[in-house]
Amino acid sequence: MKFYKVVLAAFIGTLIALVINFFIKVRVVSSMISSLSKSDTETSATVKPNSVLYMKLDYNIPDRTVDNPFGSINFQTMETIDCSGLNDILRNIEQAKTDANIKGIYLELSSIPTSTATLQEIRNKLMEFKESGKFIVAYGESYSQSAYYVATVADKIFLNPEGALDMHGMASQIMFYKHLLDKLDIEMQIVRGPNNRFKSAVEPYFLDKMSEANREQMDKLLGSVWGQILSGISQSRNVSVEQLNQIADNLETIFNAEKALQYGLVDNLYYKDQVLDELKGLTGSNKSINAVGNAKYAKSYNVKSPSKNEVAVIYASGQIFDGKGNEDENIYSENLSKIIRKAREDNNVKAVVLRVNSPGGSAVASAIIGRELDLTKEVKPVIVSMGNYAASGGYWISAKGDYIFADPTTLTGSIGVFGTFPNAQGFLNDKIGLTFDVAKTNENADFGSITQPLTEFQYGKLQENVVKTYDQFTKRVAEGRGLRQSYVDSIGQGRVWSGADAIGLGLVDRLGDMEDAITFAAEKANLGSDYKVVDMPKKKDFFSRLTESLNESDKLDAAMKQRLGGYYDYLKGLDNLQKNTGIQARMPFDIVIE
Repeated sequence: MKFYKVVLAAFIGTLIALVINFFIKVRVVSSMISSLSKSDTETSATVKPNSVLYMKLDYNIPDRTVDNPFGSINFQTMETIDCSGLNDILRNIEQAKTDANIKGIYLELSSIPTSTATLQEIRNKLMEFKESGKFIVAYGESYSQSAYYVATVADKIFLNPEGALDMHGMASQIMFYKHLLDKLDIEMQIVRGPNNRFKSAVEPYFLDKMSEANREQMDKLLGSVWGQILSGISQSRNVSVEQLNQIADNLETIFNAEKALQYGLVDNLYYKDQVLDELKGLTGSNKSINAVGNAKYAKSYNVKSPSKNEVAVIYASGQIFDGKGNEDENIYSENLSKIIRKAREDNNVKAVVLRVNSPGGSAVASAIIGRELDLTKEVKPVIVSMGNYAASGGYWISAKGDYIFADPTTLTGSIGVFGTFPNAQGFLNDKIGLTFDVAKTNENADFGSITQPLTEFQYGKLQENVVKTYDQFTKRVAEGRGLRQSYVDSIGQGRVWSGADAIGLGLVDRLGDMEDAITFAAEKANLGSDYKVVDMPKKKDFFSRLTESLNESDKLDAAMKQRLGGYYDYLKGLDNLQKNTGIQARMPFDIVIE
């Protein structure tokens, strides 16, 4: 009897705990929904006089602000994180130029884990802001190269006396899977065309280091990007490029803030309270500083125009996949095609700016998207603005635009095609003891199975398809850019170019940012100043975003990204082993200033 009493007591106790836990969760979720619903309806904010626009750009900056109800909360600290997109950051800087309530900009920088082209667009916009006569002050406890590159636009750069300036040059590290696959007895069957010697995305599957061709293009790319960075720093700080390279080679300032001051890379070694005192003096405040962040400031003004004429900015960000998916994370052919059709059929939309930030992906999906853009180009101008990447499939969809803008450090081109097909027979048979048998109606009915290698006939068919797709790719570029197909092949073969180099090759028309592309699109449509900019796709409503944010895989992915930091990219690289199969038009690597 005593045993049953104990069991009953334990059961009742557990039940009560579950009920209490349930009501606590309901209360928490209800509070969050109430808060989030309120934030959705609050479309304006007030900026006090003598305010400072505060920017802490310590995240991977997306092209567009994503209204994710949970994505802007750090669940470890329950603090709100400002993760404004490039579009809002640029608009904020432009608005602050003429806003009487904004006295200047305060950049609190440490590390900006985003690509160079995005940094250049922000930096160039800050340079324009300085024409207003308002101040820009930058402070960092330490500066990474990316953060320092942006900081050099400031009138005053302050560094913590115990901090450091990490100036060491650029490197791009590629992870190779060959030995891992060998240990697992998995063969990645590679199909490449004869003219794809620079298409190095497949090299990690069968090599343990870079090929000579890949090293050649990597050296060229890194040199071009690093040259852009050094040129900007040199002009802003009046330090020669030669001396900057010497500082980087000798690691002069990595562990020594005094050296950074000595070389004129910073203006003073200040603690944060001293920086705040400096800001008080600049704003004429005797009390606390009115600092307004990007997210709040974007709600303080209205950029909408009463005009019915629209320039639609269509965002194409991420890898390119077939079918449908979460368009906030990647490009899906069905999603993006629908958006392009909508813009084409909307009579209010007079011109389209395609904002491309993609390393490529599925060749079929790229062709589907390209077709929709071709149809749109027949009825209204289609202008392309390239961000960090417009490579391989990303260049495929861009190639026939009426005009192409790129940033100097945009990674573009990578005109090439490959196919990957894993053969896990050895792993399944010998490592874990699984064997397979098959009954089939036709000779190749089991084509594509990972349980066996490709036959010679199947490999030959795939090779034909890769060669055909590469021919279609080079032909599309030749037609879109007014070039000979043989010339496109000579600068193609999978090679990636910087935006600065791509101009001389005829792959890009002009160096410029997204705003330049929008202005040009309005000119092509003969709109003058009578137009408004609309972003597409439209942001999802609260309940759609709430449903997506509760997706377990999305939450796990976000948590891993936050936890792993820079190592997250290596994990994603392994994940791509299973995703990137079939015929691909994808860029082989990523470059970020560390």
